Amino acid sequence: MARIAGVELPKDKPIKVALQYVYGIGATSSQQILTAAEVDPKIRVKDLTEEQVSQLRGIVGKQYKVEGDLRREVQFNIKRLIDIGCSRGIRYRVNLPVHGQRTRTNARTKRGARKTVAGRGQRRGLAKKK
Repeated sequence: MARIAGVELPKDKPIKVALQYVYGIGATSSQQILTAAEVDPKIRVKDLTEEQVSQLRGIVGKQYKVEGDLRREVQFNIKRLIDIGCSRGIRYRVNLPVHGQRTRTNARTKRGARKTVAGRGQRRGLAKKK
């Protein structure tokens, strides 16, 4: 069992893909880690030796901020933006898209389910009151 940064890596995947299961490691970082550890990217996790696993664990632990530490840092950065009251912080606070996306349509995931408002919408087929 290969356990790196507190994450159990899937056994049947190539190590290049399996390393990406760790929060904070993407495709590029994964490739750099494997190059530094001199491990073949195509080798499956179940075929790794204990020496290779410990080498990968050491590189990830020393050179990369991953999992809990990284999540904590990201949350702290968001909290800082909210506290200083900048435009991004305000948008985080009111749960709207932060990076300039449109909200007139779309943005349903961020804004949540539609809220019905009384008196909205067209009334078709009704004559105007005089």
